[in-house]
Amino acid sequence: MTGRPRTFDLDDGLDRAMRVFWRHGYEGTALSDLTAAMGINRPSLYAAYGNKESLFRQCLDRYRTGPARRTHEALAQPTARAVAEHLLRATVEVVTREEGPGCLLVHGALATGAGAEAVRAESAARRADRREALRARFERARLAGEFPPDTDPAALADYLTTLTYGLAVQATEGTPPDRLHRIAAQALRDWPSA
Repeated sequence: MTGRPRTFDLDDGLDRAMRVFWRHGYEGTALSDLTAAMGINRPSLYAAYGNKESLFRQCLDRYRTGPARRTHEALAQPTARAVAEHLLRATVEVVTREEGPGCLLVHGALATGAGAEAVRAESAARRADRREALRARFERARLAGEFPPDTDPAALADYLTTLTYGLAVQATEGTPPDRLHRIAAQALRDWPSA
């Protein structure tokens, strides 16, 4: 005996779930919120995406390749300053979207109980990967002579990461995009150069 064919689009369902997690965070999102937003019942959700934790991980992947893709494209810029500028501008665009506001990776799983430790750890690991990618990119820039010799690429990556996460928090508080862009511009004025 075979099951009934799916009557919903998996990608559309994932986009809808991502928006719910983005707005309410992992713990603030109930299964009933997800099924209502996705237009499916619980058995269909489980059959298509697994449990809530599995769905959240899929939403993190979708977020990275969808709304947040421009922040990851920053690493391909030709200079470290261009990396920083692209990342800051893209961050403001992402964190002020209607789906948020804020960043799914930042506030999606920061405040979780013991039962969601794996989700918090997953989000932390993804943030650490992003920071490490920036550090490696800035190390290459230092070796290429883009920075003064005493520049610490790890500290610079930490600084830029902290700033982007701060922009996300400010966005959740309703800070308008033009003000966030001014904050980013101030950071770029202080950017080290050789």
